[in-house]
Order: sequence, then C-alpha cells, then structure tokens
Amino acid sequence: MSCRRYRPVMTDAAVTAPTGTLVVGLAGLRRGSLAIAGGKAANLGELVAAGLPVPDGFCVTTAAYALAADAAGIPAALGAGEDPAALRTRLQDTPVPAEVADAVRAAYRALGAGPVAVRSSATAEDLPDSSFAGQQDTYLNVVGTDEVVGAVRRCWASLWTDRAVSYRETAGIDPSTVRLAVVVQRMVDAVAAGVLFTADPLTGNRGHAVLDAAPGLGESVVSGAVDPDHVVADHDGRVLDHRVGDGGVAVRAVAGGGTVTEDHVGRRGRCLTDVQVAEIVALGLRAAAHFGAPQDVEWAVAADGTVALTQSRPVTTLFPLVEPAEPGHVYLCISLAQGLVRPMTPLGVSAARVIGATAVGAMTGRPPTDPRRGPRGFAVAAGRPFVDVTTPLRSAPGRAALPRVLDVMEARSAVVLRALLAGQLGDQHVLHGPVRRRSWLPFLRGVGRIAVRFRVPVRLVGALVSPRYALRHVERVRAGIAPLCVVAPDLPTDVRLRRAAEIVAAVFPVLPTTAPVAGGGFVALGAARLLAGSDLPAADVHEVLRSLPHNVTTEMDLRLWALAARLRTDPASAAALAGRAPADLAAAFHAGSLPPALQAGLAGFLRDHGHRAAAEIDLGVARWSDDPAPVLAVLAGYLRLPVDERPDLAPDAQFARGARAADETVAAVVDRVRARSRLRAVLVRAALGRARALAGLREEHKDLLVRVLAAARANLLLVGADLARRGLVESAGDVVLLDLAEIGAAVAGADQRVLVARRRDEHERELRRRHVPRIVLADGTEPEAAAPPVEAAGDGALTGSAASAGVVEGPVRVVLDPADAAVAPGEVLVVPSTDPGWTPLFLTAGALVMEMGGSNSHGAVVAREYGIPAVVGVAAATTRLRTGQVVRVDGAAGTVVPLD
Repeated sequence: MSCRRYRPVMTDAAVTAPTGTLVVGLAGLRRGSLAIAGGKAANLGELVAAGLPVPDGFCVTTAAYALAADAAGIPAALGAGEDPAALRTRLQDTPVPAEVADAVRAAYRALGAGPVAVRSSATAEDLPDSSFAGQQDTYLNVVGTDEVVGAVRRCWASLWTDRAVSYRETAGIDPSTVRLAVVVQRMVDAVAAGVLFTADPLTGNRGHAVLDAAPGLGESVVSGAVDPDHVVADHDGRVLDHRVGDGGVAVRAVAGGGTVTEDHVGRRGRCLTDVQVAEIVALGLRAAAHFGAPQDVEWAVAADGTVALTQSRPVTTLFPLVEPAEPGHVYLCISLAQGLVRPMTPLGVSAARVIGATAVGAMTGRPPTDPRRGPRGFAVAAGRPFVDVTTPLRSAPGRAALPRVLDVMEARSAVVLRALLAGQLGDQHVLHGPVRRRSWLPFLRGVGRIAVRFRVPVRLVGALVSPRYALRHVERVRAGIAPLCVVAPDLPTDVRLRRAAEIVAAVFPVLPTTAPVAGGGFVALGAARLLAGSDLPAADVHEVLRSLPHNVTTEMDLRLWALAARLRTDPASAAALAGRAPADLAAAFHAGSLPPALQAGLAGFLRDHGHRAAAEIDLGVARWSDDPAPVLAVLAGYLRLPVDERPDLAPDAQFARGARAADETVAAVVDRVRARSRLRAVLVRAALGRARALAGLREEHKDLLVRVLAAARANLLLVGADLARRGLVESAGDVVLLDLAEIGAAVAGADQRVLVARRRDEHERELRRRHVPRIVLADGTEPEAAAPPVEAAGDGALTGSAASAGVVEGPVRVVLDPADAAVAPGEVLVVPSTDPGWTPLFLTAGALVMEMGGSNSHGAVVAREYGIPAVVGVAAATTRLRTGQVVRVDGAAGTVVPLD
C-alpha cells in the first residue's frame, strides 16, 4: 500500500489585485487573496497557477460585498442580537450598488456571456480546518447579465442562512469577521461530474482515492439527490472497487439557477471508464501535491472527454497522521485507552513523554539519555499520544496478551485489534508475515526487573496475608511523595523548572509501588472464581465488588455529598448554590466572599482533593483547586436531590445498601459452595473477604500520581508567572501550551508568545473534534472505520461490554464535559469516557453507558461500587443516543435498549 505525504509547494501569495477591487479574474488570485476572494476563489486561483484545468471565470470580491452590506444597512461589527433572517432579507431586497453591478456585467460579457455557475466563496470557507461545504448557495447554468447580478445578490444573502450561521457557531467563528466573495465560472457541458477525495474520508487511508460520480452536473452528487457511482482507486489510478449507482433522482439545472428533477428509470451503466478514473485521480493528486494536503475536488467531464476541476478544498475530516510514524506500523491511542477523549495540552504530552521514557528505562535497565524525547514508538496526532504496538503484535506472546489486557481496559480496542490480526479488514491488514513464536523471554525479563526493583511479589503476598499491611504500605508511599508535593517558595526560575522536571520523572514509580497491594485483591478474586466455579457467576462478582472500602475516589465523592448535606441546612449557602452560576461561585471562592459555611467547607474539601479534575492525567489541565466550578456544579446538583421525601436516594444510604448487598452475596456464594465442599467454602469466604478488603485500593495509585502531577503543575505555573513578568509569554497559564524544552528555552530568554498563540488555536480546534480513532495505521487508515459497521442486536439494542450488573430503565442524559453537567436522579449517564473527575455525577445517575473502557476500567469499577448498572465500550453511544430518550440498560448482558 502506498503512503504519500504531501509537502506544500510554495507559491506567490501576493494579492495581484488592489484591496478595493470589485472584480478580479481567477488567474489573479492566490492563497494570499483569502481576504478579498474567500477560500473557494483563492483555491481556484492556485489551481490555475499550478497549470490544472479550471474553467475560466472571475471573482466578485469581498469589497463588493462590503458595499452591498453597507447599502443594506448591515454594520461591519455585528452585535450578538442581530437576527440572521433580517440580515438575509435586507441583502435580498436591497438593489446591488451600481458600480458593483456594472463591474459584474462587464466581467460576465468578457467571459462570452454564456451559461455560468455562480457560487459563494466565504473568507472562512475551504480552509484546512473548516470546509463550509454547502453552507452558502450555488446557482448553475445562469444566463444573462441581470440574472448573473441577481445570483450574486442571492449568494450574498446566503451568508445569513440558518445553516451557515449554525455552522459558524459550531466552528467557533466570529460572524463579524466573515465576508463573502462570489465566484462566476463558465459552465462545463458535463456528461458526468462528481467529487474526488484524494484520501479515503471514511477509513483515513492516504493511499486510496474515492470518487462519487453521476451523469450530468456534479451538484446532484454534492447535494445527495442521486445514488452515484462509487469508485475506490489507488494512487496509481488502478480501480479497486466500482459500484454503479442505481435509482434515486436525477437533477437537471436550468437557466437562472433553478432545478428540475427527473426520476431515474432502470439501471444505468458506469459514468466513468477506468481510463477516466485514472485521469481524474492524477489531476486530484496534482492538486493535493500543490496544496500540501489531501483534497476534496469537484470535477466534470465534458462531452469531448476533457476533464475540468471546478473546486478544491482540504479534506477537513481526516484524522492527522501520527508523527513520527514508521510505514506499516500500528498505533494505539493511549490517552483514549485511559478514558481521555479530549486532546492533551502540549505540556501534558511532554510530561507523558517523560513518564513513558522513565518507565521503559526501568523495564530495560537502560535509563533514557533525554526523557523529554519519550520512548521509542511514542507518537502524537491531533494532540493525542499514541504508542506503537506493532512489535508485540508481530509476536505470539504479544498477540495473546495485548488484546486480553485491552479487554478489561478498553474493550472496543481489543475487538478492533483482533479483527486486524485476523485479516478481516481486507487490504488494511498490515501484519502479514511470520509471527515470532519464542519471544516471551525479553518481556518476562523486563517485568522481572520491575518486580524485583519494586518488590512487587513481597508486597502482593504481604497484602494477601494482612490487609493492614497493605494500608500501612499505602500510607508510607503517601508519606514518601509528600516532599515532592511541597511547592518551595523563592526558588530561582531555572531551579524551579528543574525541580518540576524531577517531579514529573518521579511519577512512574508510584504505579509499581502501590499497584501490587490492590493487585492482591484481584488475585484473591480470581482464586475465589476458580474455587467457586459456577457458584460465583459474573453478576455476583459485580455484586461482591459493590461499595468497596478504602477507595479514595468513592471516599472523595461521599465526602462531597456529606458537605452538600451540611450546606442543605445553611440557608445562605443553599441560596448561593441554587441562584448563582458555578463560574461566579468559583470567582467568589477565590475572593473569599462565599457564605462562610460554603467557603470553609469547599476549602476543606479542596485541601484534600483539589489536585483532582476531569482529564487529570494531563499535566496542563486546571485542577479543582485552580477552578472549583465543577465541584460547585455538583454540589448544586446534590442539593436538588429530594432526599427529604426519599431518604433512600441519598448517596451515603445507597453506598451502605451496596455494602450490605455485597455481604449478602458473599454469604450466598459461600452457602452454595458449602453444599459441595466445606473446605472450599472456607477458602472462598477468605478469598472474597480479601478481594473486598484490597480491591478498592486500585484507585490509590491514580490519586497519588495525580498529586505528583499537580505539584509539578504548581511549580510550572510559577515559572510561567516569571516568564509573563519578563514579557516572554502573555500569562502564567500559557506554559501549558509549551513543552518542557520550550519552557526551558523561554527561561533562557526566548519569546514564545507567537508559538503560544498558534498552539492555543490548534488546541481549541482539537477540543471540537468528536471523532478520535482508538487504533490507527501509519498511513492514517483507521481499522475500526474499515471494519463492517457495528450492528445493533435484534431488539434494536446497542451492545458493549458488561461492566456492572443490574437493569434500569430511565431517560438518557448525554454528557460530553462534566464541568457544568447536572444529572437528575435516575437518569442514564451516557458519556465518551470517565475518570475520577466525573465520578461525583455517578451518585445521582441511575446507570452508566460509556463509549470507551472495559470491565476493569475506571468507570466500570466505580459503577460497580455504587451499584448502578453499567455497559462500556458502546461504539458511538453519545451520538446514537440522545438526551431525554428512554432506554433500558442491562449491565449483566451488556445491552442498551431504546424504548418507545
């Protein structure tokens, strides 16, 4: 499979036409013409400059639109209260200024006064991060000077259609910054037309081109009015698949921009020959090479067989390639596997590099020379860290172990990996070739090195012998990291930066130091399942793990509930939480002006738990101590619980009920086993007791390492404050948009303000990205997208992995960000993923549905402890379900069934 990387070709970006020009020929436009010509026209000018076949035409510039807008009484700086419909009406009803109309008529006559296409070209259109495809209007086969002027006016008005306004709002584009130009081009007398993507927009494969084609004009393909031919070809033009469209509705354009529809009758033949496919692909690849990125190209084949390109824009939906990447390799998104859908900050990625390099150095016995570079196989795309898993997947042990690890960590990734390994994804299967059969030894040697260094067997056995030993050990570890968490005053900035780097490097040892004692609980649980056999079914395992003691996350959540219960009796605090926005309350907290009970209670909670946050594994993310608004939002939600009428809804009451249910389940399992063997019953009771005593400690290492990260963050913010005083960044918080090396350069005197501004734009754009692949190949192919679609069960159920037993019916609440979410009692919480920053919402939820995760992921474990049904690894749950929809969640079956 070919893997092409497009490199931008530098072109003359100078605007050849003066700024006030009303009309300019396409040949006079370049990328630098965006402000006067909009994205579509500027790109067409680039195609002309590259020598590609483009129908002749001209652009009615944004200067012309400005005159028209002024004549219509539309202000240059629009206020938030402007009505788009009113703006549209004004543009449609106001005559085109005479000088603009005269310029358009003259340019149209110069084209030969034949049929033309009149298309909108916005300044925010056809850009690398926003295509605006179809948001403004297009008029085809327009004939006559007055008709062209009228079509231009209608294009201007389409800047303010509901769909265009909504698109801009979604993309975060300020409407006052958008201007509209209009492209007028000679019509191609097309016998076939359509759209070419120079990379597969579904699978991400950069080595494939995808064409949709239909007889006649391409607008029918773009608008979806016909069932087009669908062609997949490689970049050499060889056709890999050619599906002929059948049925649908044909669209025929008429003069003046109207359309007439005609029913298709019968099955037609192919629109394109293989030779034509190859020619169109070659032209598209020339455009992609010129622009330096995969392109979405509109094309038309004339009656004489010649091909013309009528538009080119970047393919904005492609997930970026991982960097660095090795051809043919497979990459797993490690932040997604940890439940983090949003992009990490550059500082968070930089810390992940250091932590990964430190961990690999400990396993191999070879400390990294520069941990800031990360371990081999560490890659990044779209602000998300990936790890190369090709080596284990080419070995027998890795093929056996990695999917099983993901089964309990991120189940859907395991499904995709198994399909990839089984060759079920067609030519996307990149792991052909010999599989090494004897490669356990290096892996075991690395594991053994970690086990010896951190005394893993001793700690695991000690925990099994005595849970008190496990608790004392955790307390010793907590005391050991305490010095790291002290932010020393008055350190020189360069010394503080080194201190922060040392703290980040100290994160890794927390995991192998504390995980073994929690691991003892799962070893005990495994022993109990082995001894009990069918007398301990999976549903009972979920019950046994409810309301575990010594879980720092659930203790945190219950403490927050206890605070809410106290505040319920304080009228001033209750009124503040009910009547003010969380952000306002957070500002008042930092100013010390909240009601005394709320001020003191929140301060106490943050002293112990202020290092937590949603997305807390990202060093650059604000902690609750920085911004307590999410905590205040949860407190406000807790106060709305009707616990006076329904005391059983109180989270502490539910937790106590769960502990009693767990004890009853243990007793029932032991009774069933005793009927077969009294000795086994004794052993099962002991093993389940150890499981309950130790398994809750699995959250401890996460809490401790986040404490360490919070200390590193505090030091780096102080470094940022000094850089801001020196004018090298705008504010202290800007350091989260730099990596550790770039912060070091700033400390040495480098001005990083321009870099920070660019990174902020990139990060904010990535925050809007909803789709992130779990697994991606080096060429950009997403195996999950190439696989057959996820099928619903026969009853219309969405399926995932069973995570916490129980059946609940209730309305859905889709939550993408916990910062200001409120979940009513009994609602089914549907989320992309969770971490401890989400768990306060669990106390009111009736059930949990997650797109990510496995049976032992964070959300699954906490759901079991709270006794709410949970299904995890449900593909696209946040888009397939909607808020208010009623569903039945069966946590034991792993299904979510929509109800009427």
